[in-house]
Amino acid sequence: MKSSYYTGLLFLTPAVIFVFLFFLAPVVLTGVFSFTNMSTATGIMGGEYRLSPVVMRDLKAKGFDATLLARLTETQCIIDEAGLDKARKTGADGAAIKELAERHIGERFKNRRDLERMLKKLDNRPSSIREIKKLAASFEQSIYNETYAEKESFLIAISELGVSLSPQQTETLTKASYTGWSWTTINFKRMFGTKDTLKTLINTLIYVFFTLTLFNTGFALLLAITTFYMPKRQAAFFRAVWLLPRISPPVLYVLLWKWLAWDVGFISTVLGWFGMASRNWMLDTTVNAWVFVVLINGFVGASMGMILFSSAIKAIPKQLFYASEVDGASRWQQIKRIIIPQLRWPILFVTSYQTLSLLTSFEYILLSTEGGPGTSTEVWALAAYQIALNNYAGNLEYGFGATLALVLVVIGIFMSLVYLRIFNFDKLLARPLIEQ
Repeated sequence: MKSSYYTGLLFLTPAVIFVFLFFLAPVVLTGVFSFTNMSTATGIMGGEYRLSPVVMRDLKAKGFDATLLARLTETQCIIDEAGLDKARKTGADGAAIKELAERHIGERFKNRRDLERMLKKLDNRPSSIREIKKLAASFEQSIYNETYAEKESFLIAISELGVSLSPQQTETLTKASYTGWSWTTINFKRMFGTKDTLKTLINTLIYVFFTLTLFNTGFALLLAITTFYMPKRQAAFFRAVWLLPRISPPVLYVLLWKWLAWDVGFISTVLGWFGMASRNWMLDTTVNAWVFVVLINGFVGASMGMILFSSAIKAIPKQLFYASEVDGASRWQQIKRIIIPQLRWPILFVTSYQTLSLLTSFEYILLSTEGGPGTSTEVWALAAYQIALNNYAGNLEYGFGATLALVLVVIGIFMSLVYLRIFNFDKLLARPLIEQ
């Protein structure tokens, strides 16, 4: 018994690893990233400290001491070992460097002009003005637009400039100059505080409801029942036809729909014979855009439901249909009293699976309408993709995109629980009465 128990655990190990790597880990990381301001501007691995013009402007707008800001942007000249090493590497005159090290080490100059005046008075002064300027450049020091990998080195550089900061000023300055991501709840405040959120949510509900009810479940069930009562060859042919959208490459499939709806496409060409002006039927109005979005996604989703429902109907014992025919049951009565009750489990699976699939799918919308006209067909998953991975503004907002994706995870779990309740999942898995 123990050996079979451990053997079972061994065989389950790959499945557990797979679930962790491809389901649990992404969900956990999505939740973690949603509480950060991570973006291409901040980087993923961590940030640095840099007093850029944008940071200085923001600090000034927030009322930071203007005198301190001015001092932080100043360029000072200090004769130190780092400057001497830099001068040696640039090929400056060795005698001049030796004299600076012996007589002027530690001296400070407010600007480069004062340093150049001092260099001209050296006993071993450089031979030309160009050499003097080159040597002076080695001793320039400024933290403005300089990058520091650690907070400590950034604060040391500030202190070396002779700038004294209070603890509050230090915290404000380091926080503003940090270029990396930080922990924050700003993503959730932004999500609940913008009007676009409600519009995107409504678009998602429209997309999921109509595609799911009309096609992924409703039309799929109609196809399965219709082909069930057809002769075998005809039924096989129609099922194969409805599989074409599923097996077609998405780009080619959407291109065919665009050819149908373009202003020079099939619909406009045919209607042009009757004097109607050509137009892009897919993008000319919001209603038309939604019709095509639902049709494009619905025809793909209906094929999967059709296969599952057809298999489930075939699994129903034929004796039930024979007995119903002997009792004089009509086709509709067979569908209502035999087929539909036997399909509760497949309908639950298809509805749950397709709901979760539609919540996270956007590729057909991206290829067909790109969320247009405007943002009238932009669903939640597409908005998360645009923000996190395809932002035309250039700054990809990973943190905010993860927040939107996390909402989809929560909604998916909630809808799964609702479906289990509606379809009475406990009874579906109950032990047969004969075993009780």
